[in-house]
Amino acid sequence: MLVPSHGVLAQFRKYRVTQARERTENALKHLLRQATDGHVASFTSLQGVLRMSDRQLMGLTQRLEREGLVRSEGTQFQLTPEGERVALHVLRAHRLWELYLADELGVPIGRVHEQAERAEHGLTKEQLDRLSASMGHPELDPHGDPIPTGDGSIPESPGTPLGAWPPSTPGRIVHLEDEPPLAYAQLSAAGLRLGQVIRVIERTPTRVVLTDGENEFRLAPMVAANVHVAAVTTETAPAAWPDSVIALTRLRSGESAEVVALDPSFRGFARRRLLDLGFTPGARIRSDLATLAGDPRAYRLRGTTIALRREQSDRVLVKRLA
Repeated sequence: MLVPSHGVLAQFRKYRVTQARERTENALKHLLRQATDGHVASFTSLQGVLRMSDRQLMGLTQRLEREGLVRSEGTQFQLTPEGERVALHVLRAHRLWELYLADELGVPIGRVHEQAERAEHGLTKEQLDRLSASMGHPELDPHGDPIPTGDGSIPESPGTPLGAWPPSTPGRIVHLEDEPPLAYAQLSAAGLRLGQVIRVIERTPTRVVLTDGENEFRLAPMVAANVHVAAVTTETAPAAWPDSVIALTRLRSGESAEVVALDPSFRGFARRRLLDLGFTPGARIRSDLATLAGDPRAYRLRGTTIALRREQSDRVLVKRLA
């Protein structure tokens, strides 16, 4: 039987193959996530993630069992060793691609998850090995999640959930869970980011209140659970800098300052771009103009006006000039 290699029928056949692979990999990734969180995936949880009809999902799970990727007990599902290998490969692709988008292409952090969801499918181990090597074999993605290694192992997730962190004790944010996306969007909109040092100043059944010493952040407990922190060390504490060193964001309109450094956690393309623009130690900068919304803000540097978003200016450390 001849199979068309071009035209509408060929494109439709290619779409069906791609869709089947994506559904398979998304199902295996969900099972891995559930197992990592100490849960067992069910028919209902798979349906919520894949948005398939009962008939479609039954056909998918039966195929996964036939291919030796999944075993079932009633309506619950677990990965086989081969299924776990495939799931870890997809997870590695997702997290490496997120890091590449954020660090190398400068994609805003709030958009990398969605784009990585589309790009993670169909990448070979060799392609991922090259991508990892090009970025220096990173261990964490932009949200602080550990990236599985090429041999299929996955490091332990860093940090302690905020709910288990003692009140009034400084903690450095090392992980912001990006699923569900709505919770991550709330954390990002609140202004929380990796590397930030915070303290819990209030915890009730209805809210968790944090402070970074300047601002307060009020979060629902379910959203706060997506924040993981670790002990503050001398290398990561803001106290390692003099009190006179502030984030560029805090510079008022018309004020001038001298660039001290870029935040060490600011990496990849975005960091290189700021350095290329002249944000180097000793450079003089003036806060010129803010939009009505306050973001982005214009700065005058080396005779040029440059617009920076808050997430960028937060990473530039400066010292006010008298």
